Amino acid sequence: MKLAAALLFSALAAHGQFETTTIATGLKGGYQVLAVDLNRDGRKDLIALASSIPELVWYENPSWTRHVIATGFRQMINVAAMDLDGDRIPELLLAHEFSNIAAKSIGTVSLLRSQGDPRQPWLVSEIDRVPTSHRIRVCDGAFVNAPLTDTKAVPPDFLGPVPLIFYRPGVWKPERVEDAGQGVMHGIFVERDKPCSILAASFAGIYRIQRSGNSWKREKVASGSPLPWPKSGSSDIAIGHIKQEPFIASIEPWHGNELAVYTRRRGAWVREVLNSSLVDGHTVLAADFDNDGIDEIISGARGGGGVVDMHKRTEAGWVKTPLDRSLTAASCEAVDLDSDGRLELVCIGSATAELRLYKLKR
Repeated sequence: MKLAAALLFSALAAHGQFETTTIATGLKGGYQVLAVDLNRDGRKDLIALASSIPELVWYENPSWTRHVIATGFRQMINVAAMDLDGDRIPELLLAHEFSNIAAKSIGTVSLLRSQGDPRQPWLVSEIDRVPTSHRIRVCDGAFVNAPLTDTKAVPPDFLGPVPLIFYRPGVWKPERVEDAGQGVMHGIFVERDKPCSILAASFAGIYRIQRSGNSWKREKVASGSPLPWPKSGSSDIAIGHIKQEPFIASIEPWHGNELAVYTRRRGAWVREVLNSSLVDGHTVLAADFDNDGIDEIISGARGGGGVVDMHKRTEAGWVKTPLDRSLTAASCEAVDLDSDGRLELVCIGSATAELRLYKLKR
């Protein structure tokens, strides 16, 4: 994309050319949004997970009708979806009963199954308990559970190694990959599905955890924030591309104030800080919203009244465009909800308790 076109894109966004729609309110403690087709109609629906309400809910595309998946949960924190039985209605793995203090965290991991009609209540089965179970993802046909800390960790340093725990469907026997992170491991990013490769962000920095045959190897990618422990390392991460060249976007340090980007130069990952004014930074993603082959970076923060920003790469560098200053963004997802070949942005707010959709006007 030429510089003029990129600046035009930024100017359009800054002058309200993103249409904002509030899909839902009342999501107290909004923590995660997950886009997945739940009713087999080929369109992605939206699961909204809110830690301070007992119900896991989904909103049906395109009417955004609210449905309750299951209820009776305490402190839900993360959910992932994978179709295990081939009926095209995915099963869900849910982490709940969370606390960031391991001694106070039950860390229940439950499997949720539809009984044929996803609009009706789902069956819930507990499969594991791991204190501070925090991030749930899917990699190479397995669910991945990334706890926040070691089971013996205490604040403020949270010292101790943090594992990744894999669950193979049908077996559900935990497979532990030790020392994926250190201190607080707040974010993980599934880099490649087969063989499974995951970036883990913790006080120790950004590490790649990759399956190699029947074993796992661990490789340091970047150190993250240069501040001393416990302000060191990385909190949330995503991979994007500038044409064919990858970059890593990172919120630093834990719940931090900086958005950093890492690009490859002469074989090394070089850190550049794009924003140092975030308050409780909590979500980052990279996606190509204008279909020019260059991924934009979306960053969100829960503090300071709420922030959702877009950074666009231009010939002059990264250009920031504010998208929202009234949503305490805890989680965002890029998804094509209307099958027009263009991505939309969906974010959920914690204190603001809303689910919002952002769409670039055509």
